[in-house]
Amino acid sequence: MEQPVVGLVVHPTKNVQESIATLQRWNASGRGQLVARRADAQRIGGGVDVIGDDDFTERVDLVVSLGGDGTMLGAMRLVAKRPVPVLGVNYGNVGFLVEIEPPELEAALDRLSAGEYQLEPHHALEARLSWGGARTDYLAFNDLTIVRRPGAGQVSADLSVNGLGYGYYRADAIVAATPAGSTAYNYAAGGPVLSPALSGSVVTPVAPMAGIDRAVVLAARERYRFDIAEGTRSAALEVDGLVVGEVATGAQIDVRLRKDAGSVVRLDAERHGRTGRVKLSLLDLPVRPDQLIELIPQDLRQKLGRELED
Repeated sequence: MEQPVVGLVVHPTKNVQESIATLQRWNASGRGQLVARRADAQRIGGGVDVIGDDDFTERVDLVVSLGGDGTMLGAMRLVAKRPVPVLGVNYGNVGFLVEIEPPELEAALDRLSAGEYQLEPHHALEARLSWGGARTDYLAFNDLTIVRRPGAGQVSADLSVNGLGYGYYRADAIVAATPAGSTAYNYAAGGPVLSPALSGSVVTPVAPMAGIDRAVVLAARERYRFDIAEGTRSAALEVDGLVVGEVATGAQIDVRLRKDAGSVVRLDAERHGRTGRVKLSLLDLPVRPDQLIELIPQDLRQKLGRELED
């Protein structure tokens, strides 16, 4: 990747100055051009060209996301009209999408310049909300969720696939997820993990009270609709964990899978896959990450401590 235009997307609150400094040095070296959106200008400081969102989307050859999975998903949605590669630098917690840590960024930029990387395609869910005569389109790389608001009862919705009635839900929430997103809310709700090689999606109810009470896996060619049914007084519509609107009885949400809607940079796909499997297995342990140290025998902890001191 010679002389690329690299777009920078940063987490709104986390301290990402270490990576910004690395990117500013790279920018000053003349190996490429670093640009950022006006929305991020105050957090980045000088030494970076600041442009509008439309110019950002049209000009960048690569996006570097500084944050967690949420920041990276936002970057992927930002450039979805022309899905350029996105490299994630981890400033989050678990991080299934992000691959590298801040100290690895400088070496990663060298490998990008040398063409030593792979691109991992990501599918997304295209959703259209029709309600009250208005239509709004959304794109979800992880999941689309209809979730009840506290005190407003359950979510009730009829599911149809390719125009044919499939059944109904009455639950705390309904999650539609991509293969990449199947390890998020869907997994927490007891849904299956879909292979990244699969072109399809999964719909899983959260705390179902009646109707369909387990996950439904749908093929890429299948289009489906949620008709929000009687009894849903107020529910939030979430896209990749962000509340984007509200639905109630009478709303319709049409969903279909958009293949290869995003592209993620992988410097070591095998290592990332191994790390992801470990992170997924840790989610099943009945302890917090900071409690994992207690699982290591005391003598081994003391030995590791002495080696670190030396």
